[in-house]
Amino acid sequence: MPDTYVILFFVALLAFALTHLLPAGRFNVEAVVYTSAGESVSRTVVDPASFRYLADGDSRGLPLFAEGGGIGLLNFVFEGLVSGSKWGAAIGVMAFILITGGAFGIILKTGVVEQALLKLIARGGGDGKYLVPALFFVFSLCGAVFGMSEEAIAFTLLVVPVMVAIGYDSITAVLVTYVATQIGFSTSWMNPFGVAIAQGIAGVPLLSGAGFRIGVWSLFTCVGMLYVMGYAARIKRHPQHSLAYVSDAEFRRRSPAPIAGAALGPAHWLILLTVAGGVGWIVWGVAYKSYYLPEIASQFFTMGLVVALIAVAFRLNGFTANDAAAGFREGAQQLLPAALVVGIAKGIVLMLGGDDPEVPSVLNTVLHHVGALVGELPNWLAAWGMYLFQSVFNFFIVSGSGQAALTMPLMAPLSDLVGLSRQTAVLAFQLGDGLTNIFVPTSAALMGCLGAARLDWVIWLKFIYKFMLLLVAMASVCVIGAVVVAY
Repeated sequence: MPDTYVILFFVALLAFALTHLLPAGRFNVEAVVYTSAGESVSRTVVDPASFRYLADGDSRGLPLFAEGGGIGLLNFVFEGLVSGSKWGAAIGVMAFILITGGAFGIILKTGVVEQALLKLIARGGGDGKYLVPALFFVFSLCGAVFGMSEEAIAFTLLVVPVMVAIGYDSITAVLVTYVATQIGFSTSWMNPFGVAIAQGIAGVPLLSGAGFRIGVWSLFTCVGMLYVMGYAARIKRHPQHSLAYVSDAEFRRRSPAPIAGAALGPAHWLILLTVAGGVGWIVWGVAYKSYYLPEIASQFFTMGLVVALIAVAFRLNGFTANDAAAGFREGAQQLLPAALVVGIAKGIVLMLGGDDPEVPSVLNTVLHHVGALVGELPNWLAAWGMYLFQSVFNFFIVSGSGQAALTMPLMAPLSDLVGLSRQTAVLAFQLGDGLTNIFVPTSAALMGCLGAARLDWVIWLKFIYKFMLLLVAMASVCVIGAVVVAY
């Protein structure tokens, strides 16, 4: 498969061609007043009946190269990277991603998360009866709260030998680590790299609609835990039935991984309490102070800084200030590709004329025709179509923040046109973006975890497709249910 940037470049070529093939158009917007929590709220939405094309003489395709800060095919990357403000895409979102990634890089660098996992494994004992659901719950929660994804690779390396040693297989390890994070990621109510960015781009209040999403997360997490527990029990009774039985031979030949983890000291508990307190501070700020990207990014930075100070003060595993700096740098580097995708995707949107419905653009023309097509469908079917679109699109752009930047400017106003809430459009994005990461080979995190587990992707696909069908069915019910309850 081509690299994500290669795919984005060809999408940019398509956008460039569309500016020469399709006339630009524009909408009018109108203010709609509605009641939320007993208060009157005014919202600006697209008037679908107001669409009109530019005059023929005013509609021209983009140049190959633009001067004076204009937009052209060869300018789209730079213009996308420098567009927006600290309050939104692309500059604000990119800074938010890098700072948040750096903060979590410090936290992971201390090793406290790994130490806590070892302690959890030790409490589970060698039987593993409670170990599988406990790990699945913890990693699903990490995906929901922190947007954990690539970090699961390191934990897969740790968990696979333990799972094989106590009678399970490497597939079980991937299920309780990576798959759990993606279920949490896709059903989250506060994931900073998924739902928060999508809600910001769609103009939906941050963390709004959390109650419904928490219910969806609980449902998917419980179903996932029951599925994995059932599978693990079958494999423990009949290890030879595992599709990974041959590839797990290397793990069985090794000495069993130590299951007892070292005790957590004062520094560990202080760091864990700092992370928990930081999350609570963020939730409070968003809910009661209307904090947005600048404040939330600073809160994450503060969390990472306090963790670093604790680790240095206690000399935790020899942790130094230089280690904190390295952790911040490595964490930011790990998310730099996602930040770049946000800027490049924004550049493509700018090539199509931007996402302002009142400014003439090819994107408005595409939106008008797609809206006319989807608008003929019942709203529940339109919502399901959005979910399927996001699922298919995720095969090519697996970055959640990048996909949000590329699709939400289209999906949010489209939801206005077909009579759906933007909250439902964000939900369709979440479920379509996150769940397909469980099997698409373009996901670097998945391929890394499979590599850590010595699993071939074809073997993984042969195993996971039934579970994926179940998840797709559940996601479809949730999206359609959101329409029914006017979410």
